[in-house]
Amino acid sequence: MAVEGGMKCVKFLVFFFNFIFWVCGVALIAIGIYVQVALGKALVVSGGSSAGTPVAILVLGVIIFFISFFGCCGAWKESYCMVTTFAVLLSIIFLVEIAAAIAGYVFKDKVRSVLKEGLQEAMNKYEEDPTLTEALDELQRKFKCCGANNYTDWANIKQFQANDTVPRSCCRINTTTCNVHPSPETVYEEGCQESIEAWMKKNILIVAAVALGIAFFEILGIIFACCLMRGIRSGYEVM
Repeated sequence: MAVEGGMKCVKFLVFFFNFIFWVCGVALIAIGIYVQVALGKALVVSGGSSAGTPVAILVLGVIIFFISFFGCCGAWKESYCMVTTFAVLLSIIFLVEIAAAIAGYVFKDKVRSVLKEGLQEAMNKYEEDPTLTEALDELQRKFKCCGANNYTDWANIKQFQANDTVPRSCCRINTTTCNVHPSPETVYEEGCQESIEAWMKKNILIVAAVALGIAFFEILGIIFACCLMRGIRSGYEVM
């Protein structure tokens, strides 16, 4: 009777942690959308590989979202196969998350260089590529920045070099001459690379906290799923 009660407790714990996984999936989907909205133009400027980051977060959120329902069904039906599949899929996701975290730490300097190269390329193609032009203008307005390192970077771009001007998206004030003979008083002095990096550092703690929370609940979910598998396989009745 004690064993039966214990397994019943495990069964409800699996339900509880699947609800937590469902919340985690929704959280990842929300983070993916937030990153896409907040850094959409920056990702376009940085290149195709970076633009896939929010999509990857969204996909992971959707996968966790559906796996949580799969786990609930397995626990409710007391299906050894479904609970085993749930535990295996959750373990794979956990390992992928660990690998992604390690890769992110190892290649953190690469992200900076990719961002810098992307900004420089967008500046070189300004007014030639409409997509990059629009993305860079919106980026400069959103982050209140100008150029890659600072506003003087535009002096090296051919179409702005001769007239000593910068794009109007660099302007602090809304006048027709603010971008002529730019100065810190008329245009944003800070570079976009520094502004974007500051935004990322500010928000990385939130992402890290969510990731750690998800990893913690995944480990507990795997443990309880394995306990339920053992109970079902041993032939105990789980009510």
